[in-house]
Amino acid sequence: MTAEEYLEGQVILIDKPLTWSSFQAVNKLKYILKRKYDLPKKFKIGHAGTLDPLATGLLIICTGKFTKKITEIQAQAKEYTGTITVGATTPSYDLETEVDATFPTEQITEGLILETTKQFLGEIDQKPPVFSAIKKDGKRLYEHARAGEEVEIAFRKTTIYEFEITRIALPEIDFRVTCSKGTYIRSLAFDFGKALQSGGYLSALRRTKIGDYSVVDGVSPEAFEKSLE
Repeated sequence: MTAEEYLEGQVILIDKPLTWSSFQAVNKLKYILKRKYDLPKKFKIGHAGTLDPLATGLLIICTGKFTKKITEIQAQAKEYTGTITVGATTPSYDLETEVDATFPTEQITEGLILETTKQFLGEIDQKPPVFSAIKKDGKRLYEHARAGEEVEIAFRKTTIYEFEITRIALPEIDFRVTCSKGTYIRSLAFDFGKALQSGGYLSALRRTKIGDYSVVDGVSPEAFEKSLE
């Protein structure tokens, strides 16, 4: 690949490592490409959909003129695999924060789990987690949350196309889900735990697809750097 090709526009599929922010991954690639090709300061690069630091998987990075495609890519359906841990909740709905409440799990059977997934298929109302980057009163929700401020969060419409349970080893429930843009899998985990008359939080998450793009074709930032040598 030449400097001109990156400036004209490329779609790079990255398999984002655990604990990396999406911003870090974009910055790493920007640094790698600028160092390798001596690209101009105004070189455009951006990602098509954030992944939380505690999630791994597909991060689509667009360069040059292809940054105009970001909105179009973001609008496509997404596929995730992950684990919901039942019997407890956390304020962030994942492992970013400590467990704040525990609940019984004796009533949870395989039949109940499989039956409950049906409640979440199709268009659903979902409340984003308070630990999210959505803005309210000029501040990110997570800024309000970390300051201990109570904020009213409105429900949003989202669509779950598929919700498949792939392993049950209580308190862990593994799943695969395909969903529309704007779906919070952390909220799905929280709501699923509640629907089981218990609690639930997301203990693992991996994004596997965005539209026709698959993580199978993705590389780690380190592997991308080596491919340029």
